[in-house]
Amino acid sequence: MGRPMTMGVVVGNRGFFPSHLATSGRLEMIAALEAAGIKPIVLTPDQTAHGAVETYEDAKKCAELFTRHAAEMDGIIITLPNFGEERGVADALRLANLRVPVLIHATPDTPGKMGIAFRRDSFCGKMSVCNNLKQYGIPFSLTTQHTEAPDSAWFKTDLEWFAAVCRIVRGLRNVRFGAIGARPTAFNTVRYSEKLLERSGITVETLDLSEVMGRIERCKDNDDHVQSKLASIRKYIPVGETPEAALVKMAKLAVVIDAWMAASELTVSAVQCWTSIEEYLGIVPCTVMSMMSEQLIPSACEVDILGTLSMYALTLASETPSALLDWNNNYGDNPNKAVCFHCSNLPKHFFREGVKMDYQLIIAGTVGKENAHGTLDGTVKAGPMSFARFSTDDFAGRITGYVGEGNFTDDPLNTFGGAGVVEIANMQRLLRYICENGFEHHVAANFSSVANSVFEAAANYLGWGMHRHC
Repeated sequence: MGRPMTMGVVVGNRGFFPSHLATSGRLEMIAALEAAGIKPIVLTPDQTAHGAVETYEDAKKCAELFTRHAAEMDGIIITLPNFGEERGVADALRLANLRVPVLIHATPDTPGKMGIAFRRDSFCGKMSVCNNLKQYGIPFSLTTQHTEAPDSAWFKTDLEWFAAVCRIVRGLRNVRFGAIGARPTAFNTVRYSEKLLERSGITVETLDLSEVMGRIERCKDNDDHVQSKLASIRKYIPVGETPEAALVKMAKLAVVIDAWMAASELTVSAVQCWTSIEEYLGIVPCTVMSMMSEQLIPSACEVDILGTLSMYALTLASETPSALLDWNNNYGDNPNKAVCFHCSNLPKHFFREGVKMDYQLIIAGTVGKENAHGTLDGTVKAGPMSFARFSTDDFAGRITGYVGEGNFTDDPLNTFGGAGVVEIANMQRLLRYICENGFEHHVAANFSSVANSVFEAAANYLGWGMHRHC
């Protein structure tokens, strides 16, 4: 995340349609991409007629260009300024074999320009291209409207959606997750299959909690890295009455996790909590995890790797922090509202004003208040939200998931930890789906409207079994 996006462009052209439309259409698509901050990789008129793909020779040149830029390529856009040569377009994608998302775009005809000089027939040609890509086994995405002008509001919105799809697919292929500690015995719900994740290009690296404790013991209080992390914690959130000794332990834990993740080239993490860290280190890891999630490096508790995966997909789509929450309580008798809660490691991005560091009330009853400092206590702010949850279905041998959208509300809530009221249309139907299909009680949330991008990326390009709640 953060790097500029690069997309290949295939300009379709069919010779007995007006070829000047391919010339102008190519320039219009380049302008639309550059206006969105996307770098286009496209043939020039010096390489093929009009910089378009029509013949097999054109397809080979296009594939060679794309292959040269394969390392930076996020997606491909097929644009049809006229009917387009369906086979040339499909051959270009097959020969390049980039396995990136593909968006098919067609430019609309103008009612007053339907004569031979300006007739496009892109409306029809788009169906032929889709037919050929289906025959070739190449997955693709479609614009909202069947035809859209490259400079239209429709296409601008579709381009934002497609860019999010590309970020998710690129981000989840060949990603490495860090599992810190063992799954708590009481949380059978977060069991998962590493083998199914590996099949999708997702690797899980483990670190025993004893190694974490040992490395923390070797850290000196005055170590430069520890002092720097301590300053970052104080800057991140008001620490309230948290003892200095607890803050130093948090800093050491963060330094050890950061070093391990860097050395192992890991992107995101999930951390054991209940109750080993509290009993043997004397803090909760919530603030450390919150800071990682705030920096777009999601971290989930209870070693919920699939929870982290859900968070990361939303973060890739929106480029904003995600949180992992419990579907936790009803909210009065409103069937479309519920309380989402964690105790809490939510990123600071999620809270209204007034969030502070505190101790974890629930676990303090077991390990004592003195061993439970480090949670974030506050109320989740109001705003649009997307939610997602992935799971490994070991019996069916595939990754499954659900996504949807709703809103965090301003409804009053008198509780502790990190909590907010969420409103989702047809929520009872969603809750029934979760229960009937055995999904976990954890759900990832994000202040955005990116459910469609997550669904498209997971279902169409990663091949996961997905449900879109609406």
